[in-house]
Amino acid sequence: MKNILLVCNAGMSTSMLVQKMQAAAKEQGIEATIQAKSVTDAANEIDKADVLLLGPQVGYQKSEMEKLADGRIPVEVIDMRDGTMNGKKVLAHALELIGE
Repeated sequence: MKNILLVCNAGMSTSMLVQKMQAAAKEQGIEATIQAKSVTDAANEIDKADVLLLGPQVGYQKSEMEKLADGRIPVEVIDMRDGTMNGKKVLAHALELIGE
């Protein structure tokens, strides 16, 4: 089971992307927990995650999230072109970062 954490300002703007990623995972037979959290809630969830993806609007907080991750997991900013519409591509990138 892979745990993918998406982080945005309030945890809401990535909710559509989470749904699309969950659908892509189900379609591909991939067992994954995918959730969206706010930047402030990320600290409480990061220890459970295998990868942390930042929404483009909070990409400026990447170094802060990398400090929280302390090298334990990959931290990347979601490509703005993939945004909320390309769940398959964002899922594939997350799995690539995890090493799957």
